[in-house]
Amino acid sequence: MLLIAALLYPDVMSLDVTGPLQVFASANLERERQGLPAYYQLRLLGAAEGLVRTSAGIGIQAEQSWYDLDVDEVDTLLIPGGIGIETLRQDAGLQAWLRDLEPRVRRLGSVCSGALMLPSAGLLDARRATTHWAYVDELAAFPDIEVQGDRLHTYDPLGRDGDPHVFTSAGVTAGIDLALALVEADLGRPLALAVARRLVMFLRRPGGQAQFSACLAPDPGRTPRLAALLDWIPGHLGEDLGLERLAERAHMAPRTLSRLFSREVGMGPGRYVEQVRLETARVLLQDGQASIGTVSRLCGFGHPENLRRTFHKHLAVSPQDYAARFGA
Repeated sequence: MLLIAALLYPDVMSLDVTGPLQVFASANLERERQGLPAYYQLRLLGAAEGLVRTSAGIGIQAEQSWYDLDVDEVDTLLIPGGIGIETLRQDAGLQAWLRDLEPRVRRLGSVCSGALMLPSAGLLDARRATTHWAYVDELAAFPDIEVQGDRLHTYDPLGRDGDPHVFTSAGVTAGIDLALALVEADLGRPLALAVARRLVMFLRRPGGQAQFSACLAPDPGRTPRLAALLDWIPGHLGEDLGLERLAERAHMAPRTLSRLFSREVGMGPGRYVEQVRLETARVLLQDGQASIGTVSRLCGFGHPENLRRTFHKHLAVSPQDYAARFGA
């Protein structure tokens, strides 16, 4: 059994702890359903054994002090985020413990603002890193870190688009994506898919995927005509979605629509449509259910060359390379 340990500290975010650990627990349940033994052992570590109060006000029991842990037993250690991380990262004893642990474990990762603990212990030098978007600037203040704030996590078992040993993830649900990636690396894609289905999650949003979704449009407030238009756009990507057509659909003048988009969505209609088309193309390529030509047509790019230019503009990679790297 692989020992997966997670740190607990006052004002930790409860979901950063329980979300990823539930993925590993669910992997054990899926193996049990298949008549196989459990693969993971889970352990919660605190500065001392006992109840730890989370930022949600609920308590979680630390089973053991991290100072009493036999480090050589640990396969993977996760450092969750939370508002208490600011105090935790000042703990010189914990920093020294992490520096001793790092070369002796197979994997050391963080969730959300837990990433800030790693450079405090000197463990992110010359490595890629991400965190919750609200903490990206704070992480970037550390020298010698390649901060990639617009991605979900930096784990890659092959080391091509991330790090198999020390890695980071963005906020809450990205920690679950990270845990699914770890399970997939350990036990294979079918088992990870079974876990994702049980948890009603996508199997894998690739680590390099952006933290934000263009399809998760901002709340258009009290503008019901714009709300209806935003709901309508994803189902008509293959059609003409120029400003005149959108304005006609929204029953307003083009100039009025442009102003409304800028105020309510934070970008113009053309840029918004391009982002929704790009994200839809990414999902189709990840699923591997359609050719480049079909994806270009369905998403409104027309010729595959238009799709290629858009991918290079926003992702610095071709659709073919994206499909090869992140496809099913």
